[in-house]
Amino acid sequence: MVRALFPGTFDPIHYGHIDIAERAARLFDEVIMAVYDRPLKSLMFGPEERISLVREAFKDMPKIKVTGYSGLTVDFCHQVGAQVVVRGLRVFSDFEFEFRMALANQRLSKDIETVALITAGAAYLPIVEYGA
Repeated sequence: MVRALFPGTFDPIHYGHIDIAERAARLFDEVIMAVYDRPLKSLMFGPEERISLVREAFKDMPKIKVTGYSGLTVDFCHQVGAQVVVRGLRVFSDFEFEFRMALANQRLSKDIETVALITAGAAYLPIVEYGA
């Protein structure tokens, strides 16, 4: 069984998060939505409110579990038996941040893989024909 962890603040959860989680659930046996409790940014909702909102979003999807966490993501992966970290890419600038984070996680734990999925919204970008 391949268990994936989708970590984030989810403040609040939105359609981009839902898109990534649902697609990850098609790729992996189980997806754990891991709601981070102490990010270094100001938030609209507290940890319990965010967990509740995420649970509500996935209440009808048995392959997606929801829990809160703190500490290092790779440490939490080991605690819950996740082999993969799932991340979403919305825009080009997300790639550099996620790339650096994946490299740091790889240094901390070589047994955890990172998989980045491009949000469905990117599919709606206009196609530009050059030289037409």
